[in-house]
Amino acid sequence: SVSPLAGHIPQTPVTPAMEGGRGGKRWRFATPNLAVAAAGERSIQRYLLQLHACLDENGPRPVIPLSHGDPSSSACFRTAPEAEEAVAAAVRSGDYNGYSSPATSLPARRAIAEYLSCDLPYKLCTDDIFLTSGGTQAIEIVMSVFGQPGANILLPKPGYPKHEAHAVFHRMEVRLYDLVPERGWEINVEAVEALADENTVAIVITNPNNPCGNVYTYEHLSKIADTASKFGLLVIADEVYGHLVYGSTPFVPMGVFGETVPVLTLGAISKRWVVPGWRFGWIAICDPKGILKETKVVDSLRSFRNLTTGPATFIQGAIPHIMKNTNDEFFRKTLELLKETAEICFGEIKEIKCITCPHKPEGSFFMMVKLDISQLSDICDDIDFCSKLVKEESVVLLPGRALGMENWLRITFALDPPRLKQGLERVKSFCRRHQSHANMLNISASAKVEPHFGMSKS
Repeated sequence: SVSPLAGHIPQTPVTPAMEGGRGGKRWRFATPNLAVAAAGERSIQRYLLQLHACLDENGPRPVIPLSHGDPSSSACFRTAPEAEEAVAAAVRSGDYNGYSSPATSLPARRAIAEYLSCDLPYKLCTDDIFLTSGGTQAIEIVMSVFGQPGANILLPKPGYPKHEAHAVFHRMEVRLYDLVPERGWEINVEAVEALADENTVAIVITNPNNPCGNVYTYEHLSKIADTASKFGLLVIADEVYGHLVYGSTPFVPMGVFGETVPVLTLGAISKRWVVPGWRFGWIAICDPKGILKETKVVDSLRSFRNLTTGPATFIQGAIPHIMKNTNDEFFRKTLELLKETAEICFGEIKEIKCITCPHKPEGSFFMMVKLDISQLSDICDDIDFCSKLVKEESVVLLPGRALGMENWLRITFALDPPRLKQGLERVKSFCRRHQSHANMLNISASAKVEPHFGMSKS
């Protein structure tokens, strides 16, 4: 499917109102930038602001956020002490108070190259790494480089909205391919092949997945690499949740298939180290055949990177120590905790009649669940559900509409277990209270006949 508005941003004519004002003066800046408006429509924050406006400020119960990907709000997800010490040492040293320079960025880029190379069949070098202010700036840079009139890009549905927002802002046509819930949210490869044409420049994949919580197998990623190579596409691999896996499928970076197809890997320390506010990310060129260098894509990345600022210098200074010294025990405990909270969330959701989860999460800290509106008496859609839930129960969920999936919900389970259970109990209570009358009669009827069936079996 083609995303509405994507690549189609009309020009706004100057109206008499713009020319009016006091004294009839015409303000020449009065024409709005519709590219900004169209991009902003794809913002998760827009939906969250609307939901928070529904909160009862005088409510007796604390708000439980099951809507956003920031586990640092829970004490049990605090970052590694080695990371905190590295940042403090960098600040105290006095060596990182100035602008970024090769002297500050080179050790950080070398550390990232070594970190990523551990999982690849070839070695990355410092020239393969571009430092960014978090994963969001990595998305912005890549979309800026490829955003040309007439180009289109393939994005997942559901997906992370900032990919689409920046593509739209740069007037690219967005073509959405489906992730299939019945197949563990695998990519519909046939749909990808049907969408691609001579103007398609890239396909974006997210692994481990936000918002679905799935992890792609080696075989599935290999199939995606072959498909991208067949059509001459670049693969943009958003791996911000890299290594945050706790199911049976191991994390395989897309760069493993760099010999098959050129890959730009987007990453950050925000999720694995639980420090989204530190704003440190990267773009890694996983292209051992040098295709991106030959086609001048690397030059374009470098040129655009020179137009922007990078991560804070003291974070750059801390990165080599963070990468080298973080204890494996910290990562192990984080994964154990995520596995526990994923189990809690999956189990609790199974007890809610109007919500179903098609696939148990294996990575990241999100799950997508289907909302059955027909079982609720006075709820018209997912936005209405989330608005009334936050007002009545002080629990915040993200409506699926924010991710292109009407009547779905995204749940974040990266909270301390007691608070997560409390939040899900409130969701249960809300759903019971809003059950449709017909559904309640069915449940009542089932309850009456159960003893009879039990007696006949005995």
